[in-house]
Amino acid sequence: MDVVRGEVYPGEVRVEGGRIAGVVELERGEGRYILPGLVDAHIHIESSMLVPSRFAEAAVPHGTVGVVADPHEIANVMGMEGVRYMLRDASKVPLKYRFTAPSCVPATEFETSGARLGVREVEELLRMREVVALGELMDFVGVLERRREVMEKIEAARRLGKPVDGHAPGLRGEALRRYVEAGITTDHECTSAEEAEEKAEAGMRVMLREGSAARNLGELAGVARPGRRCFLVSDDLEAGELVERGHVNRLLRRAVEEGIDEVEAVRMASLYPVEHYSLDVGLLREGDPADVVVVDNLRSFRCTACYIDGRLVAEHGRALFRAAPEPCRGSVRAEPRKAEHFRVEVRGRVRVITVREGDITTGEEVVEVESIPAPEADVLKLVVVERYGGGRLGVGAVRGFGLERGAIASSIAHDSHNIIGVGAENEALARAVNEVIGMQGGIAVTDGERVVSLPLPVAGLMSTATAVEVAERLREVHAFARRLGCRLRSPLVSLSFLALPVIPRLRLTDRGLFDAERFEFTELLVE
Repeated sequence: MDVVRGEVYPGEVRVEGGRIAGVVELERGEGRYILPGLVDAHIHIESSMLVPSRFAEAAVPHGTVGVVADPHEIANVMGMEGVRYMLRDASKVPLKYRFTAPSCVPATEFETSGARLGVREVEELLRMREVVALGELMDFVGVLERRREVMEKIEAARRLGKPVDGHAPGLRGEALRRYVEAGITTDHECTSAEEAEEKAEAGMRVMLREGSAARNLGELAGVARPGRRCFLVSDDLEAGELVERGHVNRLLRRAVEEGIDEVEAVRMASLYPVEHYSLDVGLLREGDPADVVVVDNLRSFRCTACYIDGRLVAEHGRALFRAAPEPCRGSVRAEPRKAEHFRVEVRGRVRVITVREGDITTGEEVVEVESIPAPEADVLKLVVVERYGGGRLGVGAVRGFGLERGAIASSIAHDSHNIIGVGAENEALARAVNEVIGMQGGIAVTDGERVVSLPLPVAGLMSTATAVEVAERLREVHAFARRLGCRLRSPLVSLSFLALPVIPRLRLTDRGLFDAERFEFTELLVE
């Protein structure tokens, strides 16, 4: 497949010294298809719960040659040290890792973060060869108001010739015009075809997202017409889905199912992001790096061989290299908690966060209760325990998990990654939270006595185990949660976003209950 000319024809690719020496047209082919190396243009590696080298072991066999990774999750925990960890670990494998400089650390002032990256730190990152853009600007209000620090970060990227990624869910009209005018070039947060059309018309590169947390590709497929130069991205992808369903080849499969032309789909995962971010990933042109993917057909996109810089790095679903993950110091400094720490005296009408399957936005209900938790009414206790040594604690209520007993806790809580827990009993909630603290980060599910856990010692976000091992432990965690009554398919994904105060509507941070539409704190008890 020639993505530059937009043609598919019989041919062979000749490689010398790790580069494409020539592409020769033939009279007939053998039935397989040669594609350029595939690129995920926007992903948070931390969300896979794998360190970069382990992620590469699982992704490259699916034909992934390059990624543009935004490390703002680990940056919110460990700052520059965390970003440097990602670069070091990524350098050990053949996958072509490129990163963006996190633009919003902390993401907001409404939660406690482990670090702060100012203009000086962001510019230091942008000067690195491995850093190809300024990461998603979640503080779109700061952009619209032209706040000094935000604009200085954008100016640093422009001065160094690097694009700026956006994050502006629902932004339309005059506000969108001002956002784009400030220099924002992409957006991965469109939730409707109308919003995507408007952003594409404004000149943005719309990212069609199909990850573990949010899936918008089906809704947005119509915007991906030739000339729009859209991207296919994962954003967040759990280890289990990566192992079982694939990576960028899965995005291609979904795109074609939604009616996107095969050549245009592959361009969205190669040509367009390669040109936009100036990636050193080859496009099957003479002189390019020999980044080559061989697939069975243009429907399943099952990868049978993957070459990076002319070297065979994966074949028939198996990586031909081994990761040796970098060690990382512990980052959880919270003190253990007792059940009484989570008790709050509430009786009457309370604000309850409502969770929906497959949707990272939340709703709000006002519910009459005698106390919290009230599992018989599916009103569970939600807590956020600050992990950085300050001792803050936020307590709220949530509906939608369905837990009848026990509790779930995790050190994955976007974006500051304090410890978040949901429970039907205070004692079980304390047990789960303390298990996470004792592991120096991870996920724990308990019925009050038995605990099933997944340690995540790297920043409380990632494991150094293989993708298969992490996926298996995650299956055990989910299975135990279901036995406790949880009815969400991916409760850990839903839980991880309940502390994120930049997405509507109601959230809980370590500082309290937060209304993300009004951008202000609110009270649990309704007067």
